[in-house]
Amino acid sequence: MQNLEAFKTLISTPKRVVITMHHKPDADALGSSLGLAEYLKMKGHEVTVVSPTDYANFLSWMHGNDEVLVYNEGNEDKTHAIIDEADMIFCLDFSNLSRINELGEKVREATCTKVLIDHHLEPEDFADFQLWTTEAAATAELVYDLICMLGDKEMINRDIAEALYAGIMTDTGNFKHSNTTKHVFVVCGELAAIGADISKVAKLVYDTNSLDKVKFLGFALNERLKVVQEYHTAYFAISAEDLKQFNSKTGDTEGLVNYALSIEGIKFAALLIDRTEAVKMSFRSVGDFSVNEFARKNFEGGGHKNAAGGKSDLTLEETVDKFEKLLDEYKNQLSNPIKTYA
Repeated sequence: MQNLEAFKTLISTPKRVVITMHHKPDADALGSSLGLAEYLKMKGHEVTVVSPTDYANFLSWMHGNDEVLVYNEGNEDKTHAIIDEADMIFCLDFSNLSRINELGEKVREATCTKVLIDHHLEPEDFADFQLWTTEAAATAELVYDLICMLGDKEMINRDIAEALYAGIMTDTGNFKHSNTTKHVFVVCGELAAIGADISKVAKLVYDTNSLDKVKFLGFALNERLKVVQEYHTAYFAISAEDLKQFNSKTGDTEGLVNYALSIEGIKFAALLIDRTEAVKMSFRSVGDFSVNEFARKNFEGGGHKNAAGGKSDLTLEETVDKFEKLLDEYKNQLSNPIKTYA
């Protein structure tokens, strides 16, 4: 972080702090936010964590979850009042204020100090302090690094450690993705030494599924998976009716796109979901194909080189048609088989 000493001085006295994260937060967004919140509370700050939307129930075990203010569940006025009185706003796990929906403009207009902690590409320039690098596997990793930079590693307790571990574990794909570095293992080793129950965290995140979710997974794999062999692409198109049929809750489609990417020979995978207000899209890739560029250019999105999101205001059918036509435009990048490991 640039101006670390100035930042350290700033937080050395109690402040009214707001921490917010991207909409439909995942384990990294929520874990890094709740981990940072607990640390700042221990430092004497008054902290409010705000999520723009709801999130998956399998994340509700995190310490501090009961105090999270969900903005779009009737808490708009309360959140605005808290932001108006805030001394600092921390923006975690997103690089553009559009990622927090209607809350973005309120944060942009706020006159207090803003801090960005993130690892996504092309950050918007709105923060007074930034701890940003695409070399980090997760925002939770950066929160751990920040606490250490501030000389407060000994303040990381079990609750903080488990929240941060969950964020790193999930954003590395359970340590399968290419962003899994030596530093990731060092940090996770330290979190385990502090007391994080890594087996418990993994079970709570990956193995706490409703019967409806498991049945939906089987349906999606059998009925909604399409493979375009010539372009080494696989995708799911999920309708609003499909979601209703299986009583889908927030988080039930998380990770589905990875099943498409797991097929042998696939280098590009997509998940298209009709969320009524828009078609929400998740993209994954292996190798040199940048889904970040694909999402930014075609679907108002972005993220990482090999993991990104986007949206479409067209119908699901029209979005599928647009997506399939785009594959032909990218045929030079997609037609060649992926490189196999020796």
